[in-house]
Amino acid sequence: MKRTLYWIIAALSIVVIFGFITAEGEWPAVQSPFPCNDADIPRYQAAYTKQKPVIDGKLNDAVWKNALRSAPFRDLIKGTKTLLDTRAAVIWDEEFLYIAYWIEEPDVKATLKERDAPIYNDNDVELFIAGSDGYYEFEINAYSTIYEVLFFWEQEFTRKGYAQMAEFNRNDPKAREFNGVGFKTHPRGKRIGFWNWDFPGLEKAVFVEGTLNDHRDKDKGWTVELALPWKGLELLAKGDGRSVPPKPGDTWRMDFSRFNTYKAPQDDSGGWAWSSHGVWDSHVPECFPFIRFVE
Repeated sequence: MKRTLYWIIAALSIVVIFGFITAEGEWPAVQSPFPCNDADIPRYQAAYTKQKPVIDGKLNDAVWKNALRSAPFRDLIKGTKTLLDTRAAVIWDEEFLYIAYWIEEPDVKATLKERDAPIYNDNDVELFIAGSDGYYEFEINAYSTIYEVLFFWEQEFTRKGYAQMAEFNRNDPKAREFNGVGFKTHPRGKRIGFWNWDFPGLEKAVFVEGTLNDHRDKDKGWTVELALPWKGLELLAKGDGRSVPPKPGDTWRMDFSRFNTYKAPQDDSGGWAWSSHGVWDSHVPECFPFIRFVE
């Protein structure tokens, strides 16, 4: 009986979260037992671009000037206003998914320069992209140092055959079990993460409007620009057979956040996100914004 109940809950979770390919005008709904409220989850329309932006981090291309920016990020846990402004935007074409971040910061700092170092120990911005069987995590600091992990839900990892793929050897030293951060009761259970996986063809750039690691002057902030080839997302799309690149009207789930090494004022969690999760944990795809691709 317990096993049957588990599968019912897991199946419902998949339907609720990952009914990605929806009819235009219809938004999927999120239900309990997750820590976020459906009404609070942003719905965003990502515009198609005919002109690829120059990936230099400056975000001064016309496509970014005209792109719809997100609302200001809110506190990850409480959903309250934050001390500094952070926004994101998404555009796309047949070849790439493009992401931009605008990060207000009067004292831009970074310390880590080695790829896949624990970037979350610096001030950073993060991107999560969800598929039906797992999700991709990306982090970047003001040095443009990145951290990447590809996660699969344990049940799907075995059942869908990912465990048979040579690149996903669970005995690899950089593969390990993961059960979230602050939300340990996810209905789908544990994940297995691959810290040895790199997104193929990823383009990224950072631009600092000020002086990095110099507290003597006041900086404006920093910006981040990403171009992720759709081909690199085929693995995430495999689980439910969604179209890659997406068709106009298709909806994916993505998360956009910022983490700070300082906390101000005192009730600031230090984690800010486009979509508040209600818990100290970015690894809850049910709380990710809905990103609909439009022409």
